Formats: sequence, C-alpha cells, structure tokens
Amino acid sequence: MKTLRAFFRFFATLAVTGVAVWLGYLLWQHYLDSPWTRDGVVQAHIADIAADVPGRVVRLDAHDNELVHRGQPLFRIDPERYRIALQAARERLEKAREQLQLRRTQADRRAMLGPDAVAGEHREDSLLEERVAQAAYREAAAAVRLARLNLRRTLVRAPAAGYVTSLQLRKGDYARTGIPQIALVEQHSFWVYGYFEQTRLSGVKIGDPAEITLLGQKSRLEGRVEGIAAAVADRESHRGNRLVASVRPAFNWVRLAARVPVRVQILRIPKGVHIAAGMICTVVVKPPEKKGRHAGCPHPKT
Repeated sequence: MKTLRAFFRFFATLAVTGVAVWLGYLLWQHYLDSPWTRDGVVQAHIADIAADVPGRVVRLDAHDNELVHRGQPLFRIDPERYRIALQAARERLEKAREQLQLRRTQADRRAMLGPDAVAGEHREDSLLEERVAQAAYREAAAAVRLARLNLRRTLVRAPAAGYVTSLQLRKGDYARTGIPQIALVEQHSFWVYGYFEQTRLSGVKIGDPAEITLLGQKSRLEGRVEGIAAAVADRESHRGNRLVASVRPAFNWVRLAARVPVRVQILRIPKGVHIAAGMICTVVVKPPEKKGRHAGCPHPKT
C-alpha cells in the first residue's frame, strides 16, 4: 500500500513538473516570437523656422513650449532697410515708365513720318530703343515685387500649428538667411517607431492594431501599424584593401537579431497624457483576429 501511494505521489509530481515545463516552454516561445518591443520611440515632424531675409530681430512673439497656430507671428526682422529698398525700387520703376513713354512716343512719331523725312535706319533704331525700354520697365517692375516680398518676409510666421520648443532666439539677435532660429513641433504629427527584432516580424502586418505604453505611464495609446522599413544599415558592409569586402569574424553560437523599424500611427491620445518626441515606449501589436477594431478612426486627438 505504501509503495502504491509513493508511486502515485511520484507520478503526480512528475506530471505537474512536466506540465510546468511545457507551459514554461510555451510562454518562453511566446515571449521570443510575439510581436512586441520595449524599444519604441515617439517621433514627430519638426519644422526648422528660418528667416527668408537677414537682419536684426526687433520683436519676438513666440515663447518656449507655446502652442502657436498656423500663420501666427513668431518674430520680426528690422524692416527699415527693406522699406527703403522698396521705395528705391518704386523710384526706379517710375523712371523706367517715363523712359518707356518717351521711347514709345518717339517711335510713334517717326512711324507717322514718311520715308523722305526719316530714314529707315532711324525708324528701326527707334523701335529697338522702345523694346529696350520695355525690358527695362519689366525688370524694374520685378524689382518692386521682390522688394515688396522681402519687406513682407521680415515678419516670420508659423507654417503650421505646433509647439515652439527649445527657444534660444532673443530680441537683438542677428538672423541670417536659411539658418534655423526656431524649432516647431507640428501639433498632429506624432507617430511611433517600434524597433522590432526580425524574429518577431512574422506577427506584424500593415493595418494591425497596436497598443503603445509610454515609459512611466499606465495609460495606453491606441495605434495602427502603418509601415515596415524596407532596409536597415549593414554594419558588416565595409571595404578593405583593394576594394574587397572586409567582414568581421562572427561567433556562430551568438547571433543577434537585426532590429527593423516599424512605423505605428497614433490614433488616439488619452486626455491628460503628455506626449513628446523622443519619449521611450513599449509597442504591442495585437493578434490578427482583432483587426479592424479601429478602422476609420480619426487623426490623433489630444
């Protein structure tokens, strides 16, 4: 009897241990192959705001971390020299207009006179001078439009709604053409790059719903897989002597899976959750049978 009980206890222990090992194996395989990653980074479109015309900053309307709307003034370049340039261009245009009128009058008068009064060569010269005056007038008119545009561009406006970030510009600074002065994070341009190991990509499909959890926060953001990168950098691709491939030796028992960027569109941001480009997050792609749950969702809401 004791032997039978011992046998049953041994058999039960062995069965429980086997089931535990089997479940642990399944969980481990699920951990290795399931489509999720803790290596996710929030991204956003960031516009570099630069001045179209150079000059001293005489007014600064933007404030650090402020939400601005499209077309809202950010800063102003000293407009005085551009007002003077516009006035000078208008004066040159008026001079060109008078010169054109003079040449046109002369050409018309010589055209009305007969060949006995005016030689044909002089008549052709007057027509040529009129065309030259017309070209000079058009050039002067273009200079006026350019001067007017430069004066208007002294006021730098926001190209889109967004957040001013890391503002270093100050009143009195000299702004140079094409050099960024303000960084503007576009308001509704946030998305996530999840860097998935290639062994997990078999469970990732474009259109799959995803859950995004920012590091240190409990709220989950709803998302959708928008695209999978078609290439990553080959760190082994180098050239050695005589332009032949230089390949570093690898340890066969250690093979690190490449990480492939997966772009995840953010569909909804819970109220009260602050999101910023560069934040670290976890991305979990849901099983295919749950597809379509968020179909037709609007753009991200804050």
